[in-house]
Amino acid sequence: MANRHGHITDEELLRLFQKDGNNDWLGILLQRYSVLLVGVCMKYLKEEEAAKDAVQQVFIKALTELDKQYRIENFGGWLYRIAVNFCLNQLRDQKPLVRDYPFSRMPGAEEEDEALHWEKIKDYTHLESALSELKKEQERTIRMFYFEHKSYQEIAEQTGYTVKMVKSYIQNGKRNLKIKLQNNPSPNDD
Repeated sequence: MANRHGHITDEELLRLFQKDGNNDWLGILLQRYSVLLVGVCMKYLKEEEAAKDAVQQVFIKALTELDKQYRIENFGGWLYRIAVNFCLNQLRDQKPLVRDYPFSRMPGAEEEDEALHWEKIKDYTHLESALSELKKEQERTIRMFYFEHKSYQEIAEQTGYTVKMVKSYIQNGKRNLKIKLQNNPSPNDD
């Protein structure tokens, strides 16, 4: 069913859903992103079943948020953000395992890996925050180019921008992102 509707843009499917409330439109839209979201959740949660469960929770969260949203400019980016935030919350809520090791034990590779993992999450959260401060066109094209690995041409076809505009948005977005990251250093830079 999704292939039959492949020519319909995300924005049009969302508009159709909001117009007539037909869940089929929303189902097609969410199906487009299910594989990507499993990948995103796997990146954070490291377990396939946990990632699949997370995607279901992300879909539920998206459904409840759609009622509150008046206009979503970039459905894929919006859904991606919900998934990342859900995974980060899952990781924050996990309680550290209590181990029966002697207190004199020196931290091993496992603890160092965990510390590095949390530093990466803080850095990623910092990057997400800076990205959200960019102009919508810059944020959208950067996400599509770097996170979704789309070509300039694919981005142009999906957004309606010209290839020249896509290149410009990405170039200016990268420069602005760098400035924002330099002006607001990550908590890890302390």
